[in-house]
Amino acid sequence: MNPSASVTPSAPAGRRVLVSGASRGLGRAVARAFAAQGDRVAVHFHSRREEAEETLKGLDGTGHVLVGGDVSDPAGAQEVAEAAFAGLGGIDVLVNNAAVNLRHPLPETPYEEWTALWQRHLAVNVLATANLSHLAARRIIEQGGGGRIVNIGSRGAFRGEPDHPAYGATKAAVHALGQSLAVSLAPYGIGVASVAPGFFDTERVAHRLEGAEGAAIRAQSPFGRVASADEIAEAVRWLASPAAEWASGTVLDLNGASHLRT
Repeated sequence: MNPSASVTPSAPAGRRVLVSGASRGLGRAVARAFAAQGDRVAVHFHSRREEAEETLKGLDGTGHVLVGGDVSDPAGAQEVAEAAFAGLGGIDVLVNNAAVNLRHPLPETPYEEWTALWQRHLAVNVLATANLSHLAARRIIEQGGGGRIVNIGSRGAFRGEPDHPAYGATKAAVHALGQSLAVSLAPYGIGVASVAPGFFDTERVAHRLEGAEGAAIRAQSPFGRVASADEIAEAVRWLASPAAEWASGTVLDLNGASHLRT
């Protein structure tokens, strides 16, 4: 799918932020958090254009951009990035949120399906993150003045995901990539950090919070609840802020003490 961009009437203000996978859920919450503080946001979507348009309409301020395309394809990622840069007039912050999380427990999954799902998780969760990071960082270096990259990882990278092993493994790769880039890009004033959320409530998983499964999920945290997408988005917003430069290289656990790393 070729990227498409539409822009609301703009008045340059704040920073320029690209959020991948922003049609709904956490991506939508992240886009709203940046827009609320006066930033201009490129709302990326792959196939959910109508939902992405709803995200765009709900953003505070003006100058936001809607950008469609398949970031799992290297050429598609480049087209998405270039459309976002053109619509915003550059970039200051990249949030790598686009991801897939498809069930594939090894004992139940045929080999052909297993290999296909691993390739899909790698393409979206790791390679798209790496490629968008390259494109954004190079543009920020050319601009001068520094910037931020924030990656959306997962608690599953540390505790394991028996029903979603490729998801857990690729999110661990996202964390490691972020730490490598934090060292590489610091001389250019670019901070790179990741968040590792536990379970949080979105439209996609709302059905799992019903009945016995929902009770069990909430019981994972001693707070007896799950996070909201807005709580995760607020942490992303802070990690992207000028005040958070010294947090570059961090992987921030956001799981309500449901999993404690040592």
